[in-house]
Amino acid sequence: MKKSIAIIFLQVGVVMAWAQPAQKTVPDSVMLAVYEQVKTPYKYGLVVAPADNGKKLDCPTVFRKGNTWFMTYVNFDGRGYETWLAQSNDLLHWKTLGRLMSFSSDTTLWDANQKAGYIALQDLQWGGSYQWQPYNKKYWMSYFGGRECGYEAGLLSLGMAYTTKDPSKPHEFQRQSQPILTSKDADVRWWENKKQFKSSVIWDKQKVTGYPFVMFYNANGDTAIDNKKTRWYERIGMAVSNDMINWKRFQTEPVLHHPAGITGDAVIQQIGNVYVMFYFGAFWQDRKGAFNRFACSYDLVHWTDWQGDNLIESSAPYDERFAHKSFVVKHNGVVYHFYCAVNNKDQRGIAVATSADLGKSTIEFAD
Repeated sequence: MKKSIAIIFLQVGVVMAWAQPAQKTVPDSVMLAVYEQVKTPYKYGLVVAPADNGKKLDCPTVFRKGNTWFMTYVNFDGRGYETWLAQSNDLLHWKTLGRLMSFSSDTTLWDANQKAGYIALQDLQWGGSYQWQPYNKKYWMSYFGGRECGYEAGLLSLGMAYTTKDPSKPHEFQRQSQPILTSKDADVRWWENKKQFKSSVIWDKQKVTGYPFVMFYNANGDTAIDNKKTRWYERIGMAVSNDMINWKRFQTEPVLHHPAGITGDAVIQQIGNVYVMFYFGAFWQDRKGAFNRFACSYDLVHWTDWQGDNLIESSAPYDERFAHKSFVVKHNGVVYHFYCAVNNKDQRGIAVATSADLGKSTIEFAD
């Protein structure tokens, strides 16, 4: 049964013909077909490691320009987050090029010490170009920013940045002077009244939600469920925009969450007529660990959560503590699942798992 579903999926290139866009729930057969398409059982290992133990690399995002691949990632060095850029010819061997968003000398700015950025408006077709698409002659990044120093310290809000230059060359992006969404807004929802975290913006040219630009982001809120505080729980919700500058919250409830822990870092790709949300979970499978999973939707609003095996979970020395925060690419028939690997020394780097056995990486964390 599993084999036949996968074969149909691969041959046709779309998700089952009976899956109608009006459906709110994605059938089990389609969920299984997606899993067969995206699974990556072979861990290649670390592909980008910190130069020293005082730095932690996180949140890979991969795009393509011509025949060259690029990766943005965030770097925490004790002060806060900066956004960096790396380059590769084969998706396995990476060279760091420089910064895209750096700490500010003016420490009064709302985002002076935290700038964790993620590319926006990428071609979201599975196995497609993975190009970073410009809108209004600008390349956009969403990011979470903050003024305080430290790991996820202080008020963290969502901002928008852009450049009119080549985004594959390291240079400073221009940032809007004020955040676009904060936990202090009058319309803030119950699950996001503490901090905002990673955001992912897609260009929905079909306007499935009624808007061309749709943002998924995770945040936490200070509320009580069954008399228990959930201030550190994270959930994924939505915001929408007509112009990439002015944003408004979409619906009251999160679109994906679990009874405990973290549900976060959504990245959207489209396989046939199904939107696939790659995300990570933490502390709700036996209340330990962090792992990568997926959910599917026909309308970007109603999501069916995969109930099977994790896509990525801890199993190697370099990811023995956490294996989380996805970015998944299909290229030349091979699926590459990039993720943040954390060992028991709390060293963080970027690792990749693949759908085919490509050998092993020789990159290791520094002793």
